[in-house]
Amino acid sequence: MITQKTKYALKAMIALAEEAAGAGEALTIEQISQRSGAPKRFLEHILLDLKRTGYLGSRRGRSGGYLLIKEPRQVSIGELLREVDGPIAPLPCLSRRAYQPCDDCEDEESCRIRRLFGQVFYAYLLLIESLTLADLLESPERIERLVADAALPPV
Repeated sequence: MITQKTKYALKAMIALAEEAAGAGEALTIEQISQRSGAPKRFLEHILLDLKRTGYLGSRRGRSGGYLLIKEPRQVSIGELLREVDGPIAPLPCLSRRAYQPCDDCEDEESCRIRRLFGQVFYAYLLLIESLTLADLLESPERIERLVADAALPPV
């Protein structure tokens, strides 16, 4: 499951991407909260994290606020999930960036649990890595087609 923090981050990014496609003004935390439905008290930390990771910029002053500084097609949903929540693998031995052997596993090659979840995770990665912020702004049919076309490798 994705965390509530990730849901708020995605909602904020969608609001900022929609603004960038329109008037292109910087949005205050209050405006982002109103447009996204994410609570202001959580958004401040989330937006600072997204700024730190290079997705957002900020402006000071009367017309200040946050703005998207990357093109929506350059914002990978998979990468965004990792930036907000950390590793997304279901098992530590399957993580690309935070690999750790499982404490109770003697042989990864013959581990049935690793094999099963590895196949499921691989299918998930193929899908999530192919999606961008632009896909969330476009028609839902594209995502529905991708999900329908995703097939798990044989067990």
